[in-house]
Amino acid sequence: MTSEKQVVADNEAWEQAEGIPQLSDPFLQKYLEGRDALVAEEKKQRSDRVFRENLSPMAAEACAIVDQIRFEEQQTLWTRDFEDSLVKNHVDVFPGMMFSLAKDRMERSKLWKIVQKMPKGALLHCHFEAMVDLDWALEEAFATEGVCLYSKEPLNSASALKTASILFSWTKTRANTEVSLYSEQYTPETLIPINIAADTFPDGGRRGFIEWIRSRTSITDDEHLAHHEGPNEIWKKFLSCFPILGSLVYYEPIFRKFVRKMCKQLVDDGVYYVDLRDAFLTPYRTANEEEWDPDNIGLLDHLEDEIEKFKASEEGKDFWGARMIWTTIRQFDKRGVIESMKECIAMKLEFPNLICGYDLVGQEDLGRPLADLLPELFWFKKACAQAGVDIPFYFHAGETLGDGDKIDENLFDAILLGTRRIGHGFSLYKHPLLVDMVKEKKILIESCPVSNEVLRLCGSIMSHPLPALLSRGVPCSLCNDDPTILGQGVSGMSHDFWQALQGWENLGLAGLGSLAENSVRWASFDDCSAKEWAAEVKDGATGKGIRAQRLKEWISKWEKFCAWIVDEFGADENLDPEE
Repeated sequence: MTSEKQVVADNEAWEQAEGIPQLSDPFLQKYLEGRDALVAEEKKQRSDRVFRENLSPMAAEACAIVDQIRFEEQQTLWTRDFEDSLVKNHVDVFPGMMFSLAKDRMERSKLWKIVQKMPKGALLHCHFEAMVDLDWALEEAFATEGVCLYSKEPLNSASALKTASILFSWTKTRANTEVSLYSEQYTPETLIPINIAADTFPDGGRRGFIEWIRSRTSITDDEHLAHHEGPNEIWKKFLSCFPILGSLVYYEPIFRKFVRKMCKQLVDDGVYYVDLRDAFLTPYRTANEEEWDPDNIGLLDHLEDEIEKFKASEEGKDFWGARMIWTTIRQFDKRGVIESMKECIAMKLEFPNLICGYDLVGQEDLGRPLADLLPELFWFKKACAQAGVDIPFYFHAGETLGDGDKIDENLFDAILLGTRRIGHGFSLYKHPLLVDMVKEKKILIESCPVSNEVLRLCGSIMSHPLPALLSRGVPCSLCNDDPTILGQGVSGMSHDFWQALQGWENLGLAGLGSLAENSVRWASFDDCSAKEWAAEVKDGATGKGIRAQRLKEWISKWEKFCAWIVDEFGADENLDPEE
């Protein structure tokens, strides 16, 4: 049998005989030097270049350690050799695989432990009802007297359980304990106490009921993976989740606790500020009231009250706060949009420190494009001026696979209308002129990679366009969008940060740090004019005011985090994830 040394010697002899150059040859070394210089020259255009160039020695060491851990886990954890249920079910395993398949495995990694500790700054794009810890909310509902469930039809078939309109409610006197929600005798909209509905659930009792509610309020793994069905189909399920979740928590005794729970989960995950979005479609109920509140004053009053109480508490001492971007459903007709805008202005006057912006939401592909909404939008700006308020735009735009159609062109209108940030901006990379305009006007992209994957705009993190924007110098931040519905499960951002870190070679911990710093730089901490906003964003930590102060605080937290990485995972640390 030929020895390994003999094989090597034979190969070397063959290469010499054929005249094949060696990498050590001077002319190939010169080529490689030129190639490396070209790569370095391109990276000078990246949006995170300045952040990387200003890393402290401690942070640079931490970034190198994370790179090493990432490499180690790619060779071990993310291979078929690491036995688990995925391999047993004949699913290929690789870094950057689809989120629902990767989630359990990612949460066992060292990178997950690191990302969880990271100071992520501010969450700039999320929808209020979809920030619920569902298991916690259901336990609260079970423990709250008077909480009921009702349906628009009897839930006496698999089809009805999957698609029937169901909502939670509250009553002191109207609950029915005699009829089953799951029988033909059930009269639509009859209120059934939640504990009875759970305990009599036909498939597994209370445990089965909880799993059923989870399937109705989140996109399941099977639904996530069925990309061949296209975005429209998954959006139907996605939109159906919001009313159920809203009805579960928009009752004052649960709502107040929900706000505190959300804030606690955020700050525990290194998120110190959040810009919430709400379309205010779910009615709100004040404690012990049989009828819904006639408006949203109670909801906003209780929201603001609980935010301030949390900030004043010991557990909330690091929390900077939360504000609300008022949103209108883009499918509304002219009258519906104007009525929503009127209420937005009224609520801004009532809660000037809480309402911070305006947006339009819903599936872009099936909604009215911004060009069609121009009369309403210009009316809104005039009405704001007449009321003496300034409510800036934070538009969703480019959350589409289109290229040059009227939905894709929402990006043009968002920029021309003066949006301060762009929600998603998924199709922006197709527009070189708009990329330059976004950079010039310092418009941030609120990027939501997990959301874009689950809603079928891309197959996995590996095909997401965010790296294309970062490489062109576009300022971006990471956001979780709708964690209850999309599968992250909790209101923090660790899953989105982990996916980006593991998925993209060019990012690394330094790139994540830059995205987090951007989120603080572009957060709407307080009201300011367009001119003041531009100056504050440009000046960053060297400026004055609350934005500069928060950036300095974040930088301090970042340095402590990097020191923890060096201490916890330094050169002597065993990086084997199996030990």
